[in-house]
Amino acid sequence: MATEPSPDDDVAGLPPTIARLPFFVSGRYPKPDLLGRCEGDRIVSTSGRELIERVREIGLGLQDLGMQAGHRVGLLSESRPDWLFVDFAILAGGAVTVPIYPTLATEQVAYILRDSEATMAIVSTAAQLEKVLTSARSLPALKVLVGQYLSAEEIASARGRAGSLTVMTLTDVAERGHQMMRQGWGLAKAFQDRANAVQPSDLATIIYTSGTTSEPKGVMLTHGNLAANLDGVTKVFRVNQSDTALSFLPLCHGFERMVAYTYLASGVSMIFAESIDTIPRNLRMVRPSVMSGVPRVYEKLRAKVTATATGEGGLKKTIFEWASRVAEKRGAVLPEGGRPSPWLGVQSALADRLVFRTIREGLGGRFRFAVSGSAPLGESLGRWFYGIGIPIVEGYGLTETSPVLTVIPLSKMRIGTVGPPLPGVEVKIAEDGEILARGPNIMQGYYRRPEDTRAALQNGWFHTGDIGELDAHGYLKITDRKKELIVTSGGKKIAPQPIESELRSHPLIAEAVLLGDKRHFPTALIVPDFAALMARLGVPRPPDDAAMRTLLDRADVRELFSQAVEGLNAKQAQFERIKKFHLLANELTLEAGELTPTLKVKRRVIEVKYHAEIDALYS
Repeated sequence: MATEPSPDDDVAGLPPTIARLPFFVSGRYPKPDLLGRCEGDRIVSTSGRELIERVREIGLGLQDLGMQAGHRVGLLSESRPDWLFVDFAILAGGAVTVPIYPTLATEQVAYILRDSEATMAIVSTAAQLEKVLTSARSLPALKVLVGQYLSAEEIASARGRAGSLTVMTLTDVAERGHQMMRQGWGLAKAFQDRANAVQPSDLATIIYTSGTTSEPKGVMLTHGNLAANLDGVTKVFRVNQSDTALSFLPLCHGFERMVAYTYLASGVSMIFAESIDTIPRNLRMVRPSVMSGVPRVYEKLRAKVTATATGEGGLKKTIFEWASRVAEKRGAVLPEGGRPSPWLGVQSALADRLVFRTIREGLGGRFRFAVSGSAPLGESLGRWFYGIGIPIVEGYGLTETSPVLTVIPLSKMRIGTVGPPLPGVEVKIAEDGEILARGPNIMQGYYRRPEDTRAALQNGWFHTGDIGELDAHGYLKITDRKKELIVTSGGKKIAPQPIESELRSHPLIAEAVLLGDKRHFPTALIVPDFAALMARLGVPRPPDDAAMRTLLDRADVRELFSQAVEGLNAKQAQFERIKKFHLLANELTLEAGELTPTLKVKRRVIEVKYHAEIDALYS
């Protein structure tokens, strides 16, 4: 069982660069299960000592293939321990990691490799290898292509199409490094000396922002930027060697990558899920004490729990709904140090015995807390999880800020905010409400985009593009994206995210997109939670979208969602109330380009794809 850290548990002596981090971690935490990955019904573990051995072998192998300080190396892979081994190997050699989402299309992958002028690309599977091979002729800087999990036949086929590109497996690269090590330990010292020579001012990574445009911007972060952020996060994010974490978010996103650095620097056992679809099973197997996620993951977990508990109806459903109300009441009182009334205390004890304990056991039974980032967490959702005994600590930041700016301290929770700034970070609110930030974690700029850099960095302050406010306690509250504010034709400004979050908190709603920019009134596209809806109606899910469309057009089904919308409207100002809505017959997906890799809705893509449905709402 994880123990609560004390103030004396601060991670002391953190290195000034991420190039030195694997040496620090391996020397301080030689534990046998520092890293791991769920595979079926078992966990394959890597020790702290093995970590540095893997990093050294891969690093020496890459250097032997021509990787030099300053070279950009593309990393196109799903999250797993090898991702971190490769990242550290690149950084320890003074080169620059260019992480690429494996969900990106061939053209997007080619753009990033070309724009960053990558000399090497390391890919995971044959599917990712194909994306690079297809574009190889348009990548003049690319010299080496490494596949992590490829067969001899796949490598042979790739070599036949690769022209002048050197193609090999990651195993071959590591073996090359291993053979170099056998020549004498002098190379091991030379490898560490090279890592020690990397300076905080040296470029560590270029992360391409996952926007809705075809040409994302490359964010340049130095070792000093990342090390400063790591130092600040470890002072607030209180984890230690007795903790176990489950990881499933993409490491190519700045949020989970910094979480991973924090876990390792603190000695946390970090276990990777097989996939996002296996999270429920992996939770029970890993039994984590801490986990990081995005709001959509927590929404899905609550929806799954709700559907399971209420699907049979009857007394079980009644008890669960009562317990959920108790959880929200507890979550509204306890986080800020409030004391529950005697009656709420009695209800809480009974609800815990009947419901909350079972939910926690279903999620592994050891949670101290969870972490949420990347998008705003709905207050109702935060109160519910706190009420059942799993506090969710929310943070805020951007790729350009390495990425964390603020985090809620577990000891001083204020649900509805994203916490105070990290130590060493300054945050202020501009006259138009935009959040500005400065500190040692702020990016150097956008790669080869001086005009964009000047627009984002003004007078030493980074302009986040988010709208927010600081409360009397110095905690930041995000109200919306500056560029995503809906301005009606009557000039009224509406922040869509809080309204969408409130809609998603309804058990029948999986996703919602608020519309109305330059229109007379707001409307919404709503994606039903199909499992919950079918359970409510007592019918099987229709076999295709056409049959689902027929079901969604039924008057009784429309009435269910009308009630949900009217319940929301009762809490809104007149100009914010949703006048009409359209139910989508299919879920929004990454594959269709409707979601970012961190499961945020691509608003502009949705507006283009469903323009006919939207126009009909205003006809």
